Amino acid sequence: MLFSEVADVPKGPKVVAVGSFDGVHLGHQHLLHQALAEAKARRLPLLVYTFDPPTKVFTRGEGFLMDLEEKVEALRALGVEMILAVPFNAEFASRSAEAFLEDLRTLGAEALYVGEDFRFGQGRAGTPEALEKVAPVRLVPLLELGGEAVKSSRIRARLKEGRVEEARHLLGRPYGAYGVVVEGEKLGRKLGFPTANLAVHPLKVLPPGVYAVEAEGAFGRYKGVANVGTRPTLGGGERRLEVHLLGFSGELYGEEMRVRFLKRIREERRFPSPEALAAQIARDVAEARAYFGL
Repeated sequence: MLFSEVADVPKGPKVVAVGSFDGVHLGHQHLLHQALAEAKARRLPLLVYTFDPPTKVFTRGEGFLMDLEEKVEALRALGVEMILAVPFNAEFASRSAEAFLEDLRTLGAEALYVGEDFRFGQGRAGTPEALEKVAPVRLVPLLELGGEAVKSSRIRARLKEGRVEEARHLLGRPYGAYGVVVEGEKLGRKLGFPTANLAVHPLKVLPPGVYAVEAEGAFGRYKGVANVGTRPTLGGGERRLEVHLLGFSGELYGEEMRVRFLKRIREERRFPSPEALAAQIARDVAEARAYFGL
């Protein structure tokens, strides 16, 4: 069940986990597995109290790893059945810490799970210790991998550098994106490599460069090569996610496509001519085929 307002959540005692959970990465999963275990042992429902968009998207203008649909899907895959995703806007950001505590009382929190860096209320004035006014707090230390905490900001930084294999290690799964296939300029087709041009939310973090990917939708599941960038050889423009599906023929306009980034092939760069670009794309496709063992 997905709710957007505290008042809509069914009454009764609950275990409550609070956080942005952007990416639902291994650190988040570490916390949620503990919350789920206590909820099961106490025969209570677990409610995840999260924010849409993630707080740093609003407060710092950062991109997000997951939109709400992706986040709900990932939380449900872990076994979370109740999700409260409150709209995070100027009004919510200006609420006092005490107003947030009142939310938790209304929700019937019997135990509260938060990460050790969690803060809440206007100016992030509320500390985890203040949550004890509502219910016992399970303060979960940040999970560390490679001597560094697993955090959404760390994953964003890796993705912005195109380091999708490292992002996968921190997420516990390949980083993905989805969008609807829209009509483009058919320049890929003219080069001999037709691509699906995906309309992706402008705030979605996408790794720049060329990648071996898996793509799926109602059309099936395919291996492919994706380019994220501005196509400098072909005149530049806005950022795009374009996918060439290996072994596929047909039209995909209007189809929703999910893409998982598996391996970086190269950075995007400007070539002296469309012909030189086409030759490089052929090499990219050959590298992707070798990666997939095709």
